[in-house]
Amino acid sequence: MARSVCILDYGSGNVKSVYNLLQELTPNVKISNSPHDMEEASHLILPGVGAFGAAMRKVKEKIPMDPLREQVFGRRKPFLGICVGMQVLATRGIEFGSHEGLGWIPGEVGELSTGEFPLPHIGWNDISVTKEAPLMRELNRGVDFYFLHSFAFRPEDPSLVLATAEYGERFCSAIHLDNIMGVQFHPEKSQRAGKILMGNFLSLEEG
Repeated sequence: MARSVCILDYGSGNVKSVYNLLQELTPNVKISNSPHDMEEASHLILPGVGAFGAAMRKVKEKIPMDPLREQVFGRRKPFLGICVGMQVLATRGIEFGSHEGLGWIPGEVGELSTGEFPLPHIGWNDISVTKEAPLMRELNRGVDFYFLHSFAFRPEDPSLVLATAEYGERFCSAIHLDNIMGVQFHPEKSQRAGKILMGNFLSLEEG
């Protein structure tokens, strides 16, 4: 089956670079919030940058949520959130106040406890794969990814964490619940490792 990707766009700055990476893996990539394009796609991606509350407001304003939920929960299509696109999967985020998230993966997003290290956490960092999963295939040998964030996802169920990274504290860098996945790092800025991860994501089937 040919893979087709719908990249959801609430106005975040890294959509085009995600598109460019995916085009190296499949010709069938669209940037669209159209319910028709969501339905036609086999895979859905939500990139994100910025603050949790502002991101959630724009997501609700610009992305038709009922059609998206139908594709994610009804059709069970593989869904990937990137950076803030991962964080908004949580129940809530504590950033400039408390904000309700999508609640697709129970948990809370809070500021990294970095000790003497400055925020944001920016640059290359290796990950530790904590759970075997198709998304993390070939990525379990200290692979470096590019990070840019000050907040981290803390899930209610630690068994949902696929990988961690360390910056002052050890934090969740990849997570999944059934067909819903998220990564804190930026695959589109992570060169070969990012390409492997996106290829793994595209290999996933519906259901």
